[in-house]
Amino acid sequence: MAPIGNFRYRPARRLTQLYAGLTLYGVSMALMIRSGLGLDPWDVFHQGLARQTGLSFGTVTIAVGALVLLLWIPLRQRPGLGTVSNVVVIGLVVDGTLALVPAGGGLPLRICLLIVGIVANGAATGLYLGAAFGPGPRDGLMTGYVARRPGRSIRLVRTVIEVTVLALGWLLGGTVGVGTVAYALAIGPLAQLFIPLFAVPPQQSEGPAVEPAVGPTPHPAGEAA
Repeated sequence: MAPIGNFRYRPARRLTQLYAGLTLYGVSMALMIRSGLGLDPWDVFHQGLARQTGLSFGTVTIAVGALVLLLWIPLRQRPGLGTVSNVVVIGLVVDGTLALVPAGGGLPLRICLLIVGIVANGAATGLYLGAAFGPGPRDGLMTGYVARRPGRSIRLVRTVIEVTVLALGWLLGGTVGVGTVAYALAIGPLAQLFIPLFAVPPQQSEGPAVEPAVGPTPHPAGEAA
């Protein structure tokens, strides 16, 4: 991949891909919300907070993302353009899409919204991570914590974080359902499919090629990422 922060390598494609991916990610989240069949763990938490505070879903998503990003400081993580953009763009797009897509509808329509939302989320993941401008704040928190404590399992840390936010979100009134399970089962394979598909080809250089990871698969939970 192009090194994170290298704006000189294929900037037009990478920036287009980054913001297309973040926009699609926000749309996919809104479709899952409108399905009413369940959300991924972080979005259950966002929805629960939104219902308790009266704030919009997108506003809560931005606020939580910003707070999580502050937790990078003691972990000595350095955010990239994609990280900061993730915090702002996804929340704005979620609210915009929710304003355009009405709630309700029969079960077949809601199932279609859920399926399209999950698949679109996987494609969005491949787009924005493939641009190599940095992972979302939630994934960076997880990888940063593991980097500071090498003995910890990244899978265990991810599971603990996501079970915690899922439980809190459910207690706050977030929607947990078949969509939550479907997302957890599907997002890993979908990300594995789409990340290589949208990965920007490595930059040619005279020295040995260095291809830093684009970041972990987002939350099966999404970053939003």
